[in-house]
Amino acid sequence: MSLDRLIEKIAETQNPTVVGLDPKLEYVPEFIKAAAFAEHGETLKGAACAILEFNKGIIDAIYKEVPAVKPQLAFYEMLGVDGIKAFYETCEYARARGMYIIADGKRNDIGSTAEGYAAAYLGKVQIGANEFEPFPVDSLTVNGYLGSDGIEPFTEICEEYDKSIFVLIKTSNPSSWEIQDKMIDNTPVYEVMGELCGNWGLQSLGKYGFSAAVGAVVGATYPKQIAEMRAKLPFIFFLIPGYGAQGGKGEDLKAAFDSRGLGGIVNSSRAVMCAWQKEKCDENDYASAALREVLRMKNELINIIGEIKI
Repeated sequence: MSLDRLIEKIAETQNPTVVGLDPKLEYVPEFIKAAAFAEHGETLKGAACAILEFNKGIIDAIYKEVPAVKPQLAFYEMLGVDGIKAFYETCEYARARGMYIIADGKRNDIGSTAEGYAAAYLGKVQIGANEFEPFPVDSLTVNGYLGSDGIEPFTEICEEYDKSIFVLIKTSNPSSWEIQDKMIDNTPVYEVMGELCGNWGLQSLGKYGFSAAVGAVVGATYPKQIAEMRAKLPFIFFLIPGYGAQGGKGEDLKAAFDSRGLGGIVNSSRAVMCAWQKEKCDENDYASAALREVLRMKNELINIIGEIKI
């Protein structure tokens, strides 16, 4: 089952982290951009090819140490059709190296539109006598604030194709309090969403005590809410953004994990992609710098949560 497979990869690598592949051109070394622009010009296609090459280098450096990657769709969509192709090929490349792939698109709608999103990112599409997988991903972030009829198409596809979703509960951005902390009958909105997420997740419990199809997004920048949601949702696996560049700290995350070291996967994006710039190392060493940051983060978290056991 989908999140069971992620948990097994986390235990295998002893690393509860996911690398966010959210590339901007300014993160990409000049030698990669120069080669792409020489072939395709300073165009959307040139930019997309540079980003794809950059991603491949990072994946090659980290795949033995990191269980998952999380490409953020916005950074690919902004480059049009060539960017979407770079997203597809990034996912395909990571899959070939055995990584679990979380597409960060925060998709949702209702009815046939939700069914379309679910089929695109988690399912398959029938064309005549043939069936195609539009995007090679394992999981998708979704916005649950449309209610159950916006989630059911996703959970149905997850069950059919062994995929998973991560539902937004308490996001890591500073202004999330404007809505998510508002009270409904003396209960914060994020807690109401957490209860709904728990109900959806109970329908697909896996062999490690967590839902195998439904996880939750809970930001590292809100350690109090992480602890609250872990207490209320012991069977929901967390995707934890906001570590590193957004200000989340490793010591704030201990409450997300149980005595086995299980319970969540912590995302880092800019700190990994831009490690070569922070180190001020040779740009040709960018992938090795990404690996050094990955190992630093891994060691910090393992020192906090202990050995991961399944």
